[in-house]
Amino acid sequence: MKLTSKIIIAGLMATSFACKDGYIDDINQVPAGPDEASPSVLINFPEEGPLTWVPQEVMSINIDFEVTDDVEIQDISVTLDGENIGNYSDFKDYRRTAVKLPYDNITNGEHTLIVTANDLSGKTTTSTVVFTKPEFYVPQYEGEIFYMPFDDEYLELVSVSDATMVGDPGFAGESASGSNAYAGATDSYLTFPTTDLTNDEFSASLWYKVDAAPDRAGILVMGPPDTANPDSQNNRTAGFRLFREAAGSNQRIKLNVGNGAGDNWFDGGSAADINPNNNEWVHIAFTISGTECAVYINGTVVRQGTYPGISWEGCDILSIGSGAPRFTGWGHLSDNSYIDELRIFNRALSQSEIQTIMDDEQP
Repeated sequence: MKLTSKIIIAGLMATSFACKDGYIDDINQVPAGPDEASPSVLINFPEEGPLTWVPQEVMSINIDFEVTDDVEIQDISVTLDGENIGNYSDFKDYRRTAVKLPYDNITNGEHTLIVTANDLSGKTTTSTVVFTKPEFYVPQYEGEIFYMPFDDEYLELVSVSDATMVGDPGFAGESASGSNAYAGATDSYLTFPTTDLTNDEFSASLWYKVDAAPDRAGILVMGPPDTANPDSQNNRTAGFRLFREAAGSNQRIKLNVGNGAGDNWFDGGSAADINPNNNEWVHIAFTISGTECAVYINGTVVRQGTYPGISWEGCDILSIGSGAPRFTGWGHLSDNSYIDELRIFNRALSQSEIQTIMDDEQP
């Protein structure tokens, strides 16, 4: 017999002796013990309060809940607004079960969800959640006056108004947060009236995935007409211009703000550069108070400074995804980049508030 075979046989014998000598415990059934506690019911979704607003009159949700018991769950029932929508009595784990129940008929208004669990000894636990499907979008942050999530439509949710399309913009098929995002195209952008947007203080927050072509573009612009140069407009005495320009292989984010008599620049230099080759979503925000402006990238201040105060004279349209039509004199035309979760506020946000929005919107 070869030495290798002898070693294998010896190993098997040693294993057998070890099992007999009790080195590996036998599997024994553990008694359930007395049934002392009632079942526990935890509803994870929906939560109390309003659901995220959607423009459709009817929406679908996945009801998500967990039930646990110290001995054994007997059965579970689910009702919505008094109607039974689910019953469960067969469980892989008789002490704990997690359920996701699809339901596709949530209408506008208030709804009451009740999950009832019974255990084998007859103890019952009921958990109730009262939630609403809002008829209109409910702003999520103090001072939020404009919100476009770009979820397959160009609808502004606070005013429930559609933006005007110029050219043929599209959707990205991906999103920084949500289901879709704005995708720019050549000679294409969106416009929106500035009614209720031109306040003493102003902030904007958005996610941005830059496309380096073209090498410069407007991102968000509210400016006055330039009657002296109607085909190459560049009147910077009012409003603001958020745009990008090539800085070597990077794209540099810049902000220009009109103060009535002239304009002020907030250029963060290399700190405001985005590398298009990273192919990643970047959060951009800027704030305008009565005395100061600041630009943020991924929650970090890249440029901050004082100025005399903004003028909104003649600023009647907001351009999204282009400098056109009010900021074209230096070639800042349509942007082929992606934009998502655009919010505008009637106040100057703090750095911590911008960070909160970023944290909330990240998947």
